[in-house]
Amino acid sequence: MANRTDFRSDNVTGAAPEILAAITRANQGSATPYGEDALTESVEARLQEVFETDCAVFPVATGTAANALSLSVMAPAYGAIYCHELAHVNVDECGAPELFTGGAKLVVMSGAGAKISAADLADRLARSGKGNVHQVQAAAVSITQATELGAIYKPAEIAAIAEAGRPFGVRLHMDGARFANALAGGKASPADMTWRAGVTALSFGASKNGALAAEAVVLFDRNLAQEFAFRRKRAGHLFSKMRFLSAQLEAYLTEDLWLKHARHANGMAKRLADGLARVTGASFAAPVEANEIFVSLPEPLILALEREGFLFYRWDNAQLLRLVTAWDTDPADVDRFLAVAARHAGAAA
Repeated sequence: MANRTDFRSDNVTGAAPEILAAITRANQGSATPYGEDALTESVEARLQEVFETDCAVFPVATGTAANALSLSVMAPAYGAIYCHELAHVNVDECGAPELFTGGAKLVVMSGAGAKISAADLADRLARSGKGNVHQVQAAAVSITQATELGAIYKPAEIAAIAEAGRPFGVRLHMDGARFANALAGGKASPADMTWRAGVTALSFGASKNGALAAEAVVLFDRNLAQEFAFRRKRAGHLFSKMRFLSAQLEAYLTEDLWLKHARHANGMAKRLADGLARVTGASFAAPVEANEIFVSLPEPLILALEREGFLFYRWDNAQLLRLVTAWDTDPADVDRFLAVAARHAGAAA
């Protein structure tokens, strides 16, 4: 890991030292199981401080569980969940939202930057067949923050989406796998970006940003908490030794480690994007607002980077790359990538 040149994902990283140390501390002595321990209670209290409101908090191990379980208490089996066509819940969760809801239908939408708009949602809901027994009933909308193309929803955009769904009884879920990166990329507070804008449930991500395996579902409507507790148990995510998940989250939140990590990742993405903008033949598919870069490069240049040992994903087409920076990205790796790109750009042209 000392000379990591892997820009495939922020999932390729290890765990932050502070989080590993917290797990070691949690390993001392005994604790009440199934989330009745002091660490789990502390995590809920800390997140209530972060979001400046009362909320119910449920640690789980994976983002897929966080998303699918959140949606399971927001949409009935005959319900419709609106999301972007590139959304993780639609593309990368193997039908988990449909399974956990008992059959709710994902209704996909399009939009630049993998964002849906309030106007498009309002139009779709107006034509959704509310009350028509022959059609699925609009129940929830799920947005990703930051999106699958690295774009950030501003609080006003989130509020407009929530408002569009309100007349139809549609509640808003936020997949916050990169919530910290989205927050670090702007000036909004956690509260402004969630419940104040109308978010009912948040999948609060940590695994991509330094945790070992920990996420939290934050329910801003406590009326959903009792059902969620049963669904989490039934889904196998009520850990007997919950303190080891909660220890990660507590360390993540202590002294704003989560925001420190996100700011570093975002800074490395900006450094990389600024350098690539000066490379002949580089073309960006989306603005760089968090820690993901989508850039097209000439094929000879891509091959040269691969020969130099850099790892990255080729996206929609052979020459569109996704580059992701992380909490531990070494600036020297970014600079070396840019140096190789600059050296080979002339030949690629």
